[in-house]
Amino acid sequence: MKGILVRWLVLTAAIVFSSYLISGIQVKGFFSALFAAAILGILNVFFRPVLIILTLPINILTLGLFTFVINALMLKMASGVISGFEVHGFWSAVFGALVISAFNWILHSLVNERGRVEYLDLKKRDDDRWE
Repeated sequence: MKGILVRWLVLTAAIVFSSYLISGIQVKGFFSALFAAAILGILNVFFRPVLIILTLPINILTLGLFTFVINALMLKMASGVISGFEVHGFWSAVFGALVISAFNWILHSLVNERGRVEYLDLKKRDDDRWE
């Protein structure tokens, strides 16, 4: 349960950061970003897998870059539901999805399922190899 809350807060921070970085994304307050993160998470759970399967041929042709268009579509859908969260234009949605995806990648690499920060502790062996 703690892991879900940490991921939710990091996604909220990613939405707020993308609104500061990209002029086409506007967040009216913290609670708007919090609800937008919740709606974005719900949309990613239910609609994103269906869209990935339906667009699989074009996704293969673009070497996975079409996934950013799907993420932008999810961002635009979330902005349609939340009144204090607005995404203006396609390219703002694409760049916002890129920023949010980068934050989520960092999140998934650092935080485990229990919400704890995780890292690898490498040690050098005698034969100059790392384990």
